Amino acid sequence: MPSIRDVARLAGVSHQTVSRVLNDHPSIRPETKQRVLDAISVLDYRPNLAARALVTSRSNVIGVMSATIGEFGPASSIATIEEAARSEGYSVTTVNLPATTPEAIGAAVRQLVREQIAGIVVLAPQVRVFHVLRGMAIDVPFVSLQTASGATGESLAADQVEGARLATAHLIELGHRDIVHLAGPQDWIEAESRMRGYLDALRDADLPTIAPIRGDWTADFGHFAGLELARRGDFTAVFAANDLMAIGLMHGFRDAGLDVPGHVSVVGFDDIPVAPHVWPPLTTVHQDFPELGRRAVELLLADIRGEKTPAFGPLEARLLPRASSAAPWRS
Repeated sequence: MPSIRDVARLAGVSHQTVSRVLNDHPSIRPETKQRVLDAISVLDYRPNLAARALVTSRSNVIGVMSATIGEFGPASSIATIEEAARSEGYSVTTVNLPATTPEAIGAAVRQLVREQIAGIVVLAPQVRVFHVLRGMAIDVPFVSLQTASGATGESLAADQVEGARLATAHLIELGHRDIVHLAGPQDWIEAESRMRGYLDALRDADLPTIAPIRGDWTADFGHFAGLELARRGDFTAVFAANDLMAIGLMHGFRDAGLDVPGHVSVVGFDDIPVAPHVWPPLTTVHQDFPELGRRAVELLLADIRGEKTPAFGPLEARLLPRASSAAPWRS
């Protein structure tokens, strides 16, 4: 592996100058800095992060705390977080939360702090997680995907609300008047945001609301809800708070003898990779999970480095109409 002295030799400077460049010292002339950076790139030099941690009490490691490892959205964001962090000279360590109890959150944070992480990205979008983190008074910065989407950690992310409003408005424009919402679990920021968008769209159209059904994000629950809803017959469309529940819902309707979209229309949220390939292809709202990951790293590094906080507007929500939604079979 190349050393700092190899970089200095190639750039024609002292190793102390290379060190100053690595630490972004203001006294380095731009042309000297560029020579050093070019040499670092040519040699693919990686600073000795362990040695740096001994001096700063902080490693160049970003911690990711996730309660949803394995799901498409968080997995996409984690991949982008790792890529964005690596491009800035940071590595990523991920801790899975087996539960979002104060004890589990505390254990995860303590594990990350023991590794001298520089900051934390939180992929556990529940209000209580942020309450616990603030109550612990940890001395490293943290951000969330809700922050990266243009909202504070505990507020309702505007792109989520708008996406749900678009999904519900799409069904209204098709002629549906009796629309059920299959919601996410209580305390989840996304679930509350999407329910708010659903209610906003109904209010704007002066339509009655039907009591939402609280789900758990899984296709299994969606299938159960489909079987139960099929017995009611007081609706013509369902907006599900995520694609997995929507796909399970369509399966449940099919098993109960209902045709989608012939008897009931279904709209999901997230645009997971399988959404266009189920039958019928699922109408859904697209989320840019990679961009959320990039924004999270940019926000976190600005905080770590004491730089000005980047200003992000809410990410645009895009409705993707497919074959699972159509005009109602009865008025």
